[in-house]
Amino acid sequence: MAENKKKCRQYSQDYLKFGFIASPTSESIPMCLLCKKTFSNDSMKPSKMKDHLERIYCDKKSKELDYFKALKAKFHSRPRLETFFKSPANPDLQGQKALYNIALYIAKKGKPYCIGEEVILPALEEVLRNVMKTNPDPVLKSVPLSASTVKRQIDEMAHNVEKTLLLELQCSKFSLQLDEATFGSSSVLMAYVRYFSRVSSVLPTSFCSQNI
Repeated sequence: MAENKKKCRQYSQDYLKFGFIASPTSESIPMCLLCKKTFSNDSMKPSKMKDHLERIYCDKKSKELDYFKALKAKFHSRPRLETFFKSPANPDLQGQKALYNIALYIAKKGKPYCIGEEVILPALEEVLRNVMKTNPDPVLKSVPLSASTVKRQIDEMAHNVEKTLLLELQCSKFSLQLDEATFGSSSVLMAYVRYFSRVSSVLPTSFCSQNI
């Protein structure tokens, strides 16, 4: 007998009156505008959304729809990580885009964070000054590459990838494989998942590690 497929609910505009919008990463995952917390697809029910609003934010349950529309507009107007990679030719945002890409390159190569400030910036200055025959100061100021900045950008991208993955897994069938890795005297639990993504097809992904 064929296994019944679990129904995957989709977001409705009517849910805004309960303070919920569709998650930026998936239309099938609800997100509360008040606490910015995302829930599983099973919570995409008016009764559960209403219960969350009345139980956690009882002072907001009598708010008009316009109140939540204003919260929604404010949320979507905030700059997010994705905007740095989709923005037009704004000098500041282009500098941020370059910063993220350089930080990603450093992370992929496994290089120390200080390489950006100690190697990449001096090399870039040489190219701009001697090859492009231009003042490098405006460009260098728009791409800060201190060790702390590179670390922060790598951490932000790692958090964004992990959050996106976990949100997709909440509404996807996946297989799970556990393994152990040893680093010095520490044992680390490695968890691998394989699932079908609407964005990038079937991907084997390591999504978390935990010391044991």
